[in-house]
Amino acid sequence: MNQVLINDTTLRDGEQAAGVAFNLQEKVAIAKFLDTIGVHEIEVGIPAMGEEEMRAIAVISDLGLSANLLGWNRAVISDIQASLACGLERVHISIPVSGIQIAAKFHGQWRVTLQQLKDSISFALDRGLWVAVGGEDSSRADDNFLFDVAHYAQEWGASRFRFCDTVGILDPFTTYTKVNRLVAALMIPVEIHTHNDFGLATANALAGIKAGAMSVNTTVNGLGERAGNAALEEVVMAIKRIYGFDVGIETRRLLELSRLVAAASGCSVPPWKAIVGENTFAHESGIHAHGVMQNPSTYEPFAPEEVGWERRLVVGKHSGRHLLSNLLLQHGITLSVEESQYVLDAVRKRSVQKKRSLSAQEVLNLVKEVRYSHAIG
Repeated sequence: MNQVLINDTTLRDGEQAAGVAFNLQEKVAIAKFLDTIGVHEIEVGIPAMGEEEMRAIAVISDLGLSANLLGWNRAVISDIQASLACGLERVHISIPVSGIQIAAKFHGQWRVTLQQLKDSISFALDRGLWVAVGGEDSSRADDNFLFDVAHYAQEWGASRFRFCDTVGILDPFTTYTKVNRLVAALMIPVEIHTHNDFGLATANALAGIKAGAMSVNTTVNGLGERAGNAALEEVVMAIKRIYGFDVGIETRRLLELSRLVAAASGCSVPPWKAIVGENTFAHESGIHAHGVMQNPSTYEPFAPEEVGWERRLVVGKHSGRHLLSNLLLQHGITLSVEESQYVLDAVRKRSVQKKRSLSAQEVLNLVKEVRYSHAIG
């Protein structure tokens, strides 16, 4: 797994999320950041979209980044020409492989689909481009037809084949089986591309890697069409921490990257979002907070600093006396057991009223109120 390539498509599939549109400066900033932390490949966009997109891709192409840059294309010669005009040296060519997609886009004429793919690959290779081919809707394709397309792509000169769970219908077990068969059938590497329609994008991405895929598509924060894609931060940390392999990504900057993309996309990150959500290393529950104060590994799978976070102990409805006493000691306040219970009861009541945990100052104010009402101290 330490040889798995991270191919991030935040600038392509991520931007295809409804309502998301990056400007030039944002696209450049995201590309630079991905490159800085060690992402191996960046799918920079769709050149055929027009002049503005081409300009952004050309600017990124001229940055001299270490990451390999790919433009996404249909199996259309003009798409490849647009990629060439941007200065790209690598192209991804997408082709529909399921009956549903071929019927909608090629009126069921699968031979036309294959001919366009062959012509596009040939055109790209003749101009010195490195070519990857993607099977759109691979998860719903007839297995025999999918294998035929993949074999043709390999025979015609493609250097990689992308298995796409385009509408996110697979589970990890089926993903493993399908990808493993494809890996065994091909001599070129397989890439796994997953969507999150059933909340399984990251799990399916990992299953694809376990099955032998040598490249995986990700997006920062899981940004993407409909329910999104496999999240970069989740895939990287799962490979690192669950499987014990380091793919060379500087994980300490994942939170910073997440915030950059959240701001650029206008899509806030839910507090419970894995790895980069605000609550990821926040502890309120009395049992959990007490455990973490004794030994952080009791309720944390890895240190928060590993992804750019700091641990937070917050006081709220579910807090216990240990956490409350710890907070008050930091402000030079020591309470008796009886006093602590009075304050804790007040904290829980106020937290319910405000529908959130309380700040340190709010807790200190409650101590004063409780002392006054109960003539404490």
